[in-house]
Amino acid sequence: MHAVHGEIPARKEFTVTDPTKSAETERIDRAAAAWVVRRDRGLTAAEQDEFFHWLAADPRHGERLAQHQRTWKEFNLLAQWRPEHSAEPNPDLLAKPRPRRPWRVALGWGVPLAAAAAFAVAVFWEKPAPAPAALATAPRYSQRVLEDGSTVELRGGSEVEVHYTAGERRVVLRHGEAFFTVAKNPARPFIVSAEGVAVRAVGTAFNVRLAAGAVEVLVTEGKVHVAPPPVAGVLAPELPLLEAGRRALVPLADAAAAPPSVATVSAAEIARALAWQPRLLDFNSTPLSEVVAEFNLRNTTQLVLAPDAPASLPIMLTFRSDNVEGFVRLLEANGAIRAERAGDRIALHAAR
Repeated sequence: MHAVHGEIPARKEFTVTDPTKSAETERIDRAAAAWVVRRDRGLTAAEQDEFFHWLAADPRHGERLAQHQRTWKEFNLLAQWRPEHSAEPNPDLLAKPRPRRPWRVALGWGVPLAAAAAFAVAVFWEKPAPAPAALATAPRYSQRVLEDGSTVELRGGSEVEVHYTAGERRVVLRHGEAFFTVAKNPARPFIVSAEGVAVRAVGTAFNVRLAAGAVEVLVTEGKVHVAPPPVAGVLAPELPLLEAGRRALVPLADAAAAPPSVATVSAAEIARALAWQPRLLDFNSTPLSEVVAEFNLRNTTQLVLAPDAPASLPIMLTFRSDNVEGFVRLLEANGAIRAERAGDRIALHAAR
């Protein structure tokens, strides 16, 4: 087994030089094309901030980004078309280019904000080089694409070991919590082990949390088999097949004294259980108080609205849920909010 450290490698990028363009325009074009590619693989919170600063630096940046984004979208349409799908290509592939529109985003109080999120920052990760076995430790949230195309999302502080053989795909959760999206391969089962509890799936999505004295398995898609740990060297029988919307809690103590339990969970309960996963928060004239509540649900850094803060201020933007600092800096830069930081709390006041 060997260790995997550092960032996931980025895709190689290339641009084609147009001799009719000025050096400055060419530079902007290259930067815009690079941002389109980086956004497609997914931006970190720091990269998202860098992206916003780049957009705010020059109005041409947003215009060229929009043009490259349209081209990227058209290539995606082309990639999705196959002769077996239809005798005719997608009409969107032959559509005339749409006229450019000014790119503007506001936080809701009438001031254009080119540095906000004109385009949703999708969260995707580049597939790393295959490895027969790997150790992954996540000081903060991270996602890894495994060699078979399955993905594992690690909550901060979690650790997994990956052991792939020709006959099975096995991941050991050493501590913490991880969400798995499994690529289908019936001939090569996917097994997650946590303190002797074995979770077996073929193609599905589920969350495994190693808590004090128990292992929790939450299925969001498909079905999984859950086998409790052996007792006195004797294999324990598997639990009934765990389907989507079901959660199993397997105590690690004596199974006779504390048997496993299975319960149905609601969509709201699933959302709360998986709130640690970053996602894009899309706000459309949402009051600041509700935006603050969304960020607080998903982060250890908590936002606090001071009595003088404009709680009803409408917010219009798309932002990563784990980028609390970037959101606060955006409010400060626009002159609507004054922030006071103290540890894991940020108090939001009305700007003086």
